[in-house]
Amino acid sequence: MEAIHIEGTEDTPKLVLDSSNNVFEISGRSLPEDVNEFYDPILRWLETYSKSPNPETNFIFKLEYFNTASSKMILDIFLKLEELNEAGSEVSISWHYREDEEDMLEAGEEYADMVEVDFEFHTY
Repeated sequence: MEAIHIEGTEDTPKLVLDSSNNVFEISGRSLPEDVNEFYDPILRWLETYSKSPNPETNFIFKLEYFNTASSKMILDIFLKLEELNEAGSEVSISWHYREDEEDMLEAGEEYADMVEVDFEFHTY
């Protein structure tokens, strides 16, 4: 399966979806002008990945900021990961946030309450 590597910009996060190296990460800021255009390829990739996933998938989220439109797409990613988890793959989410960013911790905790996937919280 072909990996996706997108360098982050001021408005879009860095993205790595690389099943052969078992690296799944979104980091940076997410406020793309067209949220669907940015996130649709990610959701399609996850859909394809779910047909033949790795035995374990640890998805790292290290977002500094995301807007409301991005929050819905992030939830959609979590729902795809939840489906993968329910299908028998071992899925975990590592939610990284700055130590002084209580809002990002709370956002991660809210997502953790919405989906049946193991969440780990890490400060940096």
